[in-house]
Amino acid sequence: MKRVVISGIGIYSTIGTDIETVTKSLYAGKSGIGIDAGRKDYGFRSSLSGIIERPNLKGLLSRRERVGLPEQGEYAYVATMEALKNGSLDMDYLASNEVGILYGNDSSSIPVIEAIDIMREKHDTSLIGSGSIFQSMNSTISMNLSVIFKLKGINLTISGACASSSHAIGLAYILISGGFQDMIICGGGQEINAESMGSFDGLAAFSTYENEPHTASRPFDRTRNGLVPSGGAATLIVESLDSALKRGANILGEIKGYGFSSNGSHLSVPNVEGPKVSLLRALKTAGMKPSKIDYINAHATSTPLGDLNEGKALLEVFGDCNTPVSSTKSMTGHEMWMGGASEVIYSLLMMQHSFIAPNINFNSPDDELRTLNVIAETREQELDTILSNSFGFGGTNSTLIISKYRK
Repeated sequence: MKRVVISGIGIYSTIGTDIETVTKSLYAGKSGIGIDAGRKDYGFRSSLSGIIERPNLKGLLSRRERVGLPEQGEYAYVATMEALKNGSLDMDYLASNEVGILYGNDSSSIPVIEAIDIMREKHDTSLIGSGSIFQSMNSTISMNLSVIFKLKGINLTISGACASSSHAIGLAYILISGGFQDMIICGGGQEINAESMGSFDGLAAFSTYENEPHTASRPFDRTRNGLVPSGGAATLIVESLDSALKRGANILGEIKGYGFSSNGSHLSVPNVEGPKVSLLRALKTAGMKPSKIDYINAHATSTPLGDLNEGKALLEVFGDCNTPVSSTKSMTGHEMWMGGASEVIYSLLMMQHSFIAPNINFNSPDDELRTLNVIAETREQELDTILSNSFGFGGTNSTLIISKYRK
């Protein structure tokens, strides 16, 4: 089995649209959550949202390249450009080597809605436009980026709800460790428009603390009352250690373990056993005891039952280890399909700069989770190994373990 490392990262997030800004926001506990007032016109219960500005890609991409990119594809392009630069990769390298792409994405709402509106109003499909089909497919990011960057390796979208991009990294780990690919561009993208969030709001899944948006996302806090939808994109360069050493890459971390499971019980209600299996499988593949984990970036989205059951699973596995835990969703909101990849990047930045980002808005724990070591304020701490959880609708679970690279 080949060793698998991360050699480049890029991020386009509600807490910063580049690595440097995101690092500062994590350390400061800065929230990227605000109000999208227009959602009330659609009948939303909650107008809370992660706030992010769409990039202007004119001058960076040709019109033909732009026409197939939906909102989340634009975020993904910018994040990937930063990851390639961060990983010391250029178009010549991509052209002369077999590089793949595995990207997490599970919706592309606006292009579908716009196409249907045209058909209903104009009764003429020729008016939909040539880019619509390429924007509306779930595989929109991987297909567009594979063409823009001339990629010749595996080309696949991972659609696994809010664990999509975590699974993308895990599957890249499997393919590279097995010798099927040397390098894969991994990540996740999430649209942030109201149209894509209406059905979630209809489930009463969102926080309603609209008076103070920055306090609305409260993972593990007793007063939490729902998640805050968010988005953006995150990209990682994942490659074999041999490949990284051969090209003199700066190695940011080594993927040690990947765990997965399915709850097999309910479409939207999480349980304890599924996440526990994912955690144990990740530790087993990494060959690690729970005491070796220095920090856990929890999935914890700020929903009452989800946070409770994840916390119970963590306590069952980590027992008396007192492992520090925080959820960066307290700052970013729930980045959904992007979250697995972005939270690995957030954790890598903490590892690089020797700190644990705070679980902001944490004031009072659940009675059943009182022994969970939730970090409410920024902590200076050396981190050698981190664990990141991502769970999703349908009961899909993913856990990644990443360590500092040691020769």
